[in-house]
Amino acid sequence: MSERKLAVLLHADVVGSTALVQLDETLSHHRIQDTFRRFSETIARNNGIAHEIRGDALVAEFARVSDAVSASLTFQAANTVYNEQLSDDIRPVLRVGIAMGEVVVADNMVTGEGVVLAQRLEQLAQPGGIVIQGAAYETVPKRLPFNYENLGERDLKGFNEPVRIYTVNLKPGAAVPESESLSKHGASAPDVPDKPSIAVLPFTNMSGDPEQEYFSDGITEDIITGLSRFRDIDVIARYSSSVFKGNPVGIREAATKLGVRHIVEGSVRKVGNRVRITAQLIDSDGNHVWAERYDRELDDIFAVQDEVVRSVTATLVGRMEQARLEQGRRLLTPSSEAYDFYLQGRELFYKWTPESNRVAKELIDRAILLDPNYAAAHALLAEIHLRDWINFFVVDPASVELSRRNAERAVELDAADSRTHVALGLAHLLQSNHEQGRQNLDIALRLNPSDVRAIVYRGRYDMLVGDPDACITRIQEAKRYDPYGKFHPAMAFPLFTSRQYDSALSEFDNIRDPHAIVYAFRAATLAYLGKQAEAARAVEDFLEKVQSQWEPDSADTRLNWVELIAQRFPYKKRRDLDHLIVGLRNAGIPE
Repeated sequence: MSERKLAVLLHADVVGSTALVQLDETLSHHRIQDTFRRFSETIARNNGIAHEIRGDALVAEFARVSDAVSASLTFQAANTVYNEQLSDDIRPVLRVGIAMGEVVVADNMVTGEGVVLAQRLEQLAQPGGIVIQGAAYETVPKRLPFNYENLGERDLKGFNEPVRIYTVNLKPGAAVPESESLSKHGASAPDVPDKPSIAVLPFTNMSGDPEQEYFSDGITEDIITGLSRFRDIDVIARYSSSVFKGNPVGIREAATKLGVRHIVEGSVRKVGNRVRITAQLIDSDGNHVWAERYDRELDDIFAVQDEVVRSVTATLVGRMEQARLEQGRRLLTPSSEAYDFYLQGRELFYKWTPESNRVAKELIDRAILLDPNYAAAHALLAEIHLRDWINFFVVDPASVELSRRNAERAVELDAADSRTHVALGLAHLLQSNHEQGRQNLDIALRLNPSDVRAIVYRGRYDMLVGDPDACITRIQEAKRYDPYGKFHPAMAFPLFTSRQYDSALSEFDNIRDPHAIVYAFRAATLAYLGKQAEAARAVEDFLEKVQSQWEPDSADTRLNWVELIAQRFPYKKRRDLDHLIVGLRNAGIPE
């Protein structure tokens, strides 16, 4: 969903970034990212939103020009002091442009005339300086302690009319005025739990190779998983943390948006058989609690992850149940090559396409070939097979049996990790072994109460045995641990099952790039609402989707699709199963 509005835009870039990179590419990248992070924190404290980094530039949005100017002046002064303390010449300096204009905001990206104008103004600023548009200048209260210099009207590329511009700086001896608190305008932060709570922001890939992104993402996820084993800590799920990837959000803003007391952030640099990981723990006020750097052989990667988890948990809650971490190690593998295949496969698994699933399966098979006792690999392979089946990447129900076998092997290798029980629980549910599925999912939740997938699939059990309202309640609970998660599919199915068709349709319509099963349920929902023409189009979408996923000679429209869909939702109560079948038939699903 996009939003068009009038806003105050700030555009900042690094002066001479190419020259800095030529001095030391890795260090320059780190310094530039740190500069944007510090600026983002200042922006957040001044009621702004740092939306994104574009190469060596940052784009931010404000409601008031005075806040944008205050944030810029505060940061430029602080950055000058910061750079003077560095012992080398890699000292990122920003120039800033501020303008008012119409923009479109979508998926945390900002586009439009206002952004372009702010960028053109920034290019006219001196290193460490600020240039603002004349129209923006006129909105700033003259009581504020700012000095302006009128640079006259300038012709700017892409704009038909000349633009009057001003430079701005702080009056000698004055202090930047404190911005009004957001709370004065009715904004409130989400509730923060009393117990220790933490989010792990995506670790930055410092390898200089975009192809290594999966490795830094994998390290991030494994640290999240390690922290999740401790029942005394609320841990935000991977998806919600990942929305800050590539977004120079301030620590305070991230902590506020995620509702946590602490943030872990860091970077990963993998070169050959060596890896360098930096990690730091920061509280919601922006104070550094702990930081460490690890330079290790790649074979020691699990030891580094353990050390990060130990340090964070020890700092947060004192002496933890270290036995849990020891048990969790059985998920790991002595083979760094197997681990690399696992990370690549897991990254592809998240893409949700037939091709990515196929390649992920090949990679995980290679990991298991290298280490047959790799519990995490068996658990992931189980879920890959389930995804093949649920999303009609394949029709053969043998996928569910393969999933169950791999999940059973994963539990056999490590019964102390929630992920193995989640995989086995879901496989049991899809084979109509409802109570066995519930038992595994309950074990998963005892092991890790903040495992979002365990919560959602436990809700799926409730729905399948006749209690869709309990399923809806569990999904709402899951949102606490994954506030940015996409729960529309999880919520739509129980709403359909409870006959709340309007609400179900709203959830289905909010799903981006729907899978085949979504089109099928959406068609049934429309049929129950009496929207037969729309239901027929949804059936066409369903058939087109499933056939596009197969080779041309294997797409068979003569299949009993009603039966195949019902197999993927094995309701225990006959009334719920009949409800689904009647809806599919009324919509026109072939059988």
